[in-house]
Amino acid sequence: MTLFDYPALWRCLDDLGLNNWRTVLEPLLEARLCDEGHGDFRRWREAIEQLGSGDSRELLLALHPWRKGPFNLDGVTIDSEWRSDLKWERLRGAFKSLDGHNVLDVGCGNGYYALRMREAGAKSIIGVDPTILYVLQFLAVQHFKRASGIFILPLRLQELPRNPRKFDTTFSMGVLYHQRSPLEHLRELKGTLRQGGQLVLETIYIPGEESYACTPPGRYARMRNVWLLPTIAELTTWLARTGFTDIEIADLSVTTVDEQRSTEWMRFESLPEALDPANPDRTVEGWPAPRRVIAVANAP
Repeated sequence: MTLFDYPALWRCLDDLGLNNWRTVLEPLLEARLCDEGHGDFRRWREAIEQLGSGDSRELLLALHPWRKGPFNLDGVTIDSEWRSDLKWERLRGAFKSLDGHNVLDVGCGNGYYALRMREAGAKSIIGVDPTILYVLQFLAVQHFKRASGIFILPLRLQELPRNPRKFDTTFSMGVLYHQRSPLEHLRELKGTLRQGGQLVLETIYIPGEESYACTPPGRYARMRNVWLLPTIAELTTWLARTGFTDIEIADLSVTTVDEQRSTEWMRFESLPEALDPANPDRTVEGWPAPRRVIAVANAP
């Protein structure tokens, strides 16, 4: 089974003026997409190979956990942990038109949002996410969807050649708070955008009028790798200090247990277990419960 339509990927990069990326990406992709790369890779691969000839529901369940969705594939409804359709409705009112845009989606997960971006008129979407299962989930979705112009790569942003300045829109959603250096991440995002290109940034913030950020000493909402949680004023400062212009706070929302929860398709702990049962406005560690901001800004 070929995991990528490599010729289509190389053509997409050529169209973007990024033909030099091939020499960097090809060995990385070959190394990541092999049976030795993950202990469950062979089992996941076999499930995908049987799609169309076996029980679709059982084969798709073999790719558990499904974090992003929902999907309806071959009559099977994948009720994922996240109701990503709710976030998409918030996003749609935040960014400028994607018509004809070449998009980079950083931390793209299983490609749910990339598919929605394509439906919204994007010309091409390159998504990067280091979690190999998400790439294979996208392959399973593609078995049924057959969407063109979307490439989900098992890579980190830092593994791409720096400062291509070629993308019309770059999305970074649910990534910033996992970065030890959020300002460096913002600089890397700016380096992906052409002059005048738009950044769509979605992240967790904490309430407060002043400009500051909190560093949880341990876990935050049961997550281990959360480094800095800014107020809106601090996040705006970060964007300005890293050179973005026309900064707009497009949406603020409180994450609810209707939007993020355990299901048959994601059986591990989720948001309900991360909130203080006596005070759901706080996490079990005592921090403010997750609130999310969508910020939009332009690259100069």
